[in-house]
Amino acid sequence: MNCSPSAGPPPIVSDAVLDSSALLALLLAEPGAEVVMAALPGALLSAVNLAEIVAQLGERGMAAREARAVAEATGIDVVDFTAEQAMVCGELRKSTKSRGLSLGGRACLALARARGLPAITADRAWAGLTGLDVVVIRDPH
Repeated sequence: MNCSPSAGPPPIVSDAVLDSSALLALLLAEPGAEVVMAALPGALLSAVNLAEIVAQLGERGMAAREARAVAEATGIDVVDFTAEQAMVCGELRKSTKSRGLSLGGRACLALARARGLPAITADRAWAGLTGLDVVVIRDPH
């Protein structure tokens, strides 16, 4: 173990995967933002969800590079979308279609499953998904 001052801070260990709706709740100071804040820094975010965030912030007039910088400034760790996650994402379509989950939502769940972590979302439709560890940051009613 290197204990010298040049070793830098210890690595951040992630405890959760954020859905784009959760990170947007934080960025836009919406209800449930405090739950998201508690998962930072170090929460994981699928690159697919980053695309959704860039799109949403872009609709509010923010340039893509600025939107990425704002998202990354929260302390998230953006994770590349893999072929294995794509397979899980496709498999989840059948069980989540009736709840209206987007590709981004399923990408979040696929990453959470792959890492054995809970998925944090602001989407109330995720409440009650079976076989998945989901935290909904807003009252599901």
